[in-house]
Amino acid sequence: MEIIFEILFEVVFEFILMVFGEVLFEVGLRSVSEPFKHRETRGPILAFIGYALAGAAVGGLSLLVFPGPLVRGVGFRGGSLIVSPLLAGAAMTGLGWLRRRQGKRLLRLDRFVYGAVFAFGMALVRFLFTS
Repeated sequence: MEIIFEILFEVVFEFILMVFGEVLFEVGLRSVSEPFKHRETRGPILAFIGYALAGAAVGGLSLLVFPGPLVRGVGFRGGSLIVSPLLAGAAMTGLGWLRRRQGKRLLRLDRFVYGAVFAFGMALVRFLFTS
């Protein structure tokens, strides 16, 4: 029973960290992209790769603040490698829905696939470089 709570806490803490990282990244991206509003949009494959690399970079930066696993002693290490990115993608979809209702411009990160791939890049780096 204890291991179930440890796995659940790992997923929840990773999820919170991923959503926080994505929101910070999106705020930065919005501020940088503002001068280029009227430029043509790039292809979705390039954006997919870009968000995966950006997620990996944010995951690397998060290692500076949280160098170890967020929850120690979990029997099934890496459970959040799949679950947390899916939850983060769903959260970013919800934020995109709210922005659309408010009439704000959406970024690709406000969609499920791009939010999930960003979070997966972040989770993968944290999984590979934490002991």
